[in-house]
Amino acid sequence: MIGRRLLLGGGAAALAGPLRAAMPARIVAVGGAVTECAFALGAGGHVIAVDSTSRFPAAARALPQIGYMRALAPEGLIALHPDLLLLSEEAGPPQAVAVLRAAGAPIRAIPEVPTGEGVAAKIRAVAAALDVDGAAVAEAVLADWRALDARVAALRPVRAIFVLSAARGAPVVSGGHTQAAAMLGACGAENAVTGFNGYRPLSAEAAARLAPEAVVIMDHVLAELGGVDALLGIPALAVTPVARSRRVLPIDGSYVLSFGPRAAQARRDLTRLLHPDATLPDLPARAWT
Repeated sequence: MIGRRLLLGGGAAALAGPLRAAMPARIVAVGGAVTECAFALGAGGHVIAVDSTSRFPAAARALPQIGYMRALAPEGLIALHPDLLLLSEEAGPPQAVAVLRAAGAPIRAIPEVPTGEGVAAKIRAVAAALDVDGAAVAEAVLADWRALDARVAALRPVRAIFVLSAARGAPVVSGGHTQAAAMLGACGAENAVTGFNGYRPLSAEAAARLAPEAVVIMDHVLAELGGVDALLGIPALAVTPVARSRRVLPIDGSYVLSFGPRAAQARRDLTRLLHPDATLPDLPARAWT
């Protein structure tokens, strides 16, 4: 067993405990939160490639990319000769993952549950795959998440929608069983969209009935649409209270929606956007944030 040491990866220091001799030397990480976990646990120096959703820390962005996590190319991954292929369970398509398994790729699938407890379980799963002790990181992240619970529970829920895109003039919004809906609920918001899971276009009639008070949207999507005026000019949003209040809240999707080691900080920051008058506790400085 190698003695306790500290591995730095893009400024993310490990609180992971001792690294063992079995630490994989060539790791490919697929999924932004999975990559963040690997760096937070001190394995950043062993990661040789990541997918396009892996945007943090900066050292991850500098690594070779293998494409989008839901459109994996098995041949390219196999050609990297990884000792460990850390895959978010949302990675795909399923046929590509099946090909990788059939080829004997050293896959460890990491669960994605968008809750504080789910984040802690994700960190522990990555730690187990890396053969390190991840208890300290998992417990710290969960403690930070729980520190916000009472204050958030006391807030009046804001009726909000999350807009993923606005193809052909209709906003595509999040229903149930999405990371966006889970984070809205964790931040003192009520997802105004109900009745379906996943993402669907929103009609003007449905938008008028839902009457959202706020729109949460990824900052790069808002920029691509042409800004707040262009977004609120879409017929489905022009008939909502947001068109008058202009409560459009841009976020960094890789930060707020990934449910990785920075999940508590993301929860706090989105809660402050949704509830600017809320008093929230400061969170401790963490090496991985």
